[in-house]
Amino acid sequence: MGSIYSPKYRNASGEKVEQGVLWLKYRDARGVLRRQSSGTSDVAEARRQLKRLEGDSVAGKVTAPRADKVTISDLANDLRAEYAANARRSATRLEGSLGHVLEALGHHRAIQLTTAEVTTYTLARQQEGAANATVNRELAALKRMFTLALKGEKISRRPYIAMLHEDNVRKGFFEFEAYQAVRRLLSDDLLPVIDFAYITGWRTKDEILPLQWNQIDLTVGAVRLEVGTTKSGEGRTFYFTPELRACLEGQWARRAIGVPYVFHRAGKPIKSFRRAFKSACKATGVPEARPHDFRRTAIRNLNRAGVPTVTAMAMVGHKTESVYRRYAIVDAGMLREGAAKLAALHAGQGSGQGGAPPTRLSSVVSSSLA
Repeated sequence: MGSIYSPKYRNASGEKVEQGVLWLKYRDARGVLRRQSSGTSDVAEARRQLKRLEGDSVAGKVTAPRADKVTISDLANDLRAEYAANARRSATRLEGSLGHVLEALGHHRAIQLTTAEVTTYTLARQQEGAANATVNRELAALKRMFTLALKGEKISRRPYIAMLHEDNVRKGFFEFEAYQAVRRLLSDDLLPVIDFAYITGWRTKDEILPLQWNQIDLTVGAVRLEVGTTKSGEGRTFYFTPELRACLEGQWARRAIGVPYVFHRAGKPIKSFRRAFKSACKATGVPEARPHDFRRTAIRNLNRAGVPTVTAMAMVGHKTESVYRRYAIVDAGMLREGAAKLAALHAGQGSGQGGAPPTRLSSVVSSSLA
């Protein structure tokens, strides 16, 4: 049975006086004795709070900390724990985002943080020279904190957190000729890596370079990534094209005894090839290109080949269609292909039932593409 009491303290004269605010004493669902302030001197209100806490205890519900005591720093610790529990590989990057957030907002009571304060933080980061993409990663971490806190019933509300527009999204991809030109300037160790990246669009550092032979089935004709080894956490299978088979069979022929890695330098795994790749790109007139551009290139090739979006997402490894669409860049060549296909459709309609004359449609399309 719980109780209500008024703590006493000694004043400057040494006399014991009551604090005024009533406190609650009760045992929680685990049987642990708890004491907490009711935040009021109203006996009826304090009794109501005590009954609620006792009811939660009887129902076996563990009472969360008072919402007005939870800080942004507390929420950040919960977010770190969630990342650790799920073994997220982006935990290091998370700490970089949390550093600025906690420095500015860590001491704030979570339930008292307002949208205006978040906006002030955003403006301050921009004035410090942080790019919108960087600030968005920090705001995303803050939003995730509040989402976890709401689900965990630590807080009852969260502020609206507006994300910034990002206009620095890369749009690079490799035309086949550029890919071939860069390829010719790379060493024999790197050629198959580039070929694999161009065909599959897989992430070079985390998915291609670590590949081992137990992930390759030359009989079935498939290469796979196990669950938990990809950025999305999902497994993935890519069935061979003739070019991919040639690439992997070539690597099998030059494999080193006792070396599990598909791609290697003299039996040692390839950790990075950034310098060699950058030099080759600069020499062939595409100095801004980088390995991740192969990801966009593969998606564009899948689109051009008419592969359904769902299938293409599964092959390349995009979990959401919104992210896939961001990579599915439409270039001038694809627009011309679209116009040509439309012209062919109109020509067919014109030669059939009541369509426009094919010659006129052809001239319109031709002039628009000139």
